Order: sequence, then structure tokens, then C-alpha cells
Amino acid sequence: MRPIAIIDDDIAVRDSLSMLFETRHWPSLGFDSAEAFLGAANVADFGCLIVDIRMTGMTGLELYGELKGASYLPPVLFLTGHGDVPMAVAAIKDGAADFLEKPCDHRVLVAKVEQYLDADQTARGDWEVRQHLAERLASLTPRERDVLRELLVGRLNKQIADVLDISIKTVEVHRARIYSKLKVRSGVELAALLRDVDWDVSA
Repeated sequence: MRPIAIIDDDIAVRDSLSMLFETRHWPSLGFDSAEAFLGAANVADFGCLIVDIRMTGMTGLELYGELKGASYLPPVLFLTGHGDVPMAVAAIKDGAADFLEKPCDHRVLVAKVEQYLDADQTARGDWEVRQHLAERLASLTPRERDVLRELLVGRLNKQIADVLDISIKTVEVHRARIYSKLKVRSGVELAALLRDVDWDVSA
């Protein structure tokens, strides 16, 4: 299980939550500011983030804005005072998982964190599959990308050779290399693999 990040400038809150999670055998790491988290941590290393919405320096909302640009963002649960509830609601509309008002019911907090850790495992698995595919696509040469683009619109080897002004044998070589790099055995598998991928093969 990946650790839970506790980002709060109140040491009492950090210590209390850390001890609470320890009773469930959930690892956690505390950070006393948003800046400390950004300077020392990789957000993808965590299974869930618990963030105080109002902190000295960068606020929790500002931190969330920074983290949204990450390639992977685990569930984010905001802790908020009563006066900050409208901001927390806005954060949920912007993709945050949820918020709890301080002082929060620890039973509710534990139930939510357990839910988010489970959700993280599922989402992370999908993300890792996409990451691995992106790495394989990045390994293609410019000419292999040209051939892949033509394959994806359904052209046959002879048609691809005519479009790219290369020999059929060269097309066959590139096609075989594409299949090998992307770990597919047929055009059907290739199309299925890339069906939902937002990737510009001409790049």
C-alpha cells in the first residue's frame, strides 16, 4: 500500500492523523506546508492526499492547482474550517475527492480514506498501462510512426508503399518492428490497443 500524505501546518493534526492511520497499519508521511510537499515529494508515490485547505503560505487550493498538472494525481481529501466550505465545494467540482470539516469524525475519515486507497489502486493500474503504452509508442522511429499512421486508417502494405514512396519490403520491415515494439501480433490487435489512446503518431 502506498503511503498517505498529510499536508497540514498544524503539527497536532498531522500527529493525530498519523497515529490514527497507524492503527489501521496504513503508512503516512506528514508535511507542514504545501511548499514542503512540492519540494520533497512525488505526488504519484502516494495513495491518497489529505490537505488542509487553508495553510500559511501556499493554500491547499493553490497546491491542488499545482498538482493537477501531474501525470497522475491520487485522490485528494480536503480538511476545512466552516468558513472555507464553499472553497472546498468548488475544489470537488474541480476534481477533488471530497472534504471534511474540522474537527472531523475519525470514523468517517477512516472510511473515506479506505475508499480512496482502493480507488487509487484501480486508477493507478489503468494509468500504468497507459504509461507503458506511451513509452512503447515513444520508441518508434519517425518512419515507423508514418507507417503506423497509415496502418491505423486501414491501408494495405502496397497502398502504404505508394503513399510513403517506399518499397513494399520496407513497409513490411517497419510493420514487423511496430508490431514487435507495441507487443501485438496483428492489425486487429494494433487497432484495439490504440483505439482509446490520444496519441499523435505523426509527432
